[in-house]
Amino acid sequence: MIQTALFDLDHTLIDFDSDHGWGDFLCRRGKVDAAWYASENDAFYAAYREGKLDMQAFLRFSLKPLGDLPWDELLALRAEFMREEGGKRILPKARELVRSHQAQGRRCAIVTATNRFVTEPFAEALGVDALLATELETAGGRPTGRPAGTPCFQEGKIAHVEAWLKGFDGRLGECAFYTDSFNDLPLLNKVGAPAAVDPDPKLREEARRRGWEILSLRG
Repeated sequence: MIQTALFDLDHTLIDFDSDHGWGDFLCRRGKVDAAWYASENDAFYAAYREGKLDMQAFLRFSLKPLGDLPWDELLALRAEFMREEGGKRILPKARELVRSHQAQGRRCAIVTATNRFVTEPFAEALGVDALLATELETAGGRPTGRPAGTPCFQEGKIAHVEAWLKGFDGRLGECAFYTDSFNDLPLLNKVGAPAAVDPDPKLREEARRRGWEILSLRG
């Protein structure tokens, strides 16, 4: 019996990649070297889509602005990002899916490779019980621009979910997991109810082969 619902965020509950979108937003606001940053951002995103992402190299790149910019400015920029773009990208059917699981008494968690700073507002807007994300090293109450612990990516998602489940004696076999990406196959292989949401071609093929649920939240 399914007791817990897990959700990827980017291209699953929202219709874009929040990490990539945040980088584009920083470029538009002149907070990074726009031409260089946009080129690197696009290259890392393409590598992710191809399953070739060097996660540590990407984190060194993507988290650096969080260590460089003043904390108050970062918070204001994040609020502006959510107001102007991020909040509008949450899919209505995603809200319905989360609420349907909550109505059945299930715990709900977002499990995302994107860092906690970028994804916290999305988790709050969707009203989930927990956000399992790539964590940030902090000093003096603010990010240093470096990651902390195991990134919540590929096999790392399993470690983050298992640590969270221990808090209430949950089991992976009693979890549903919704995602668009073949990068999430390690966790999909562990849960009791894997589901492909508007999946990329590789995940769609795997889901069809294995008889997993395939659904769309995009209308």
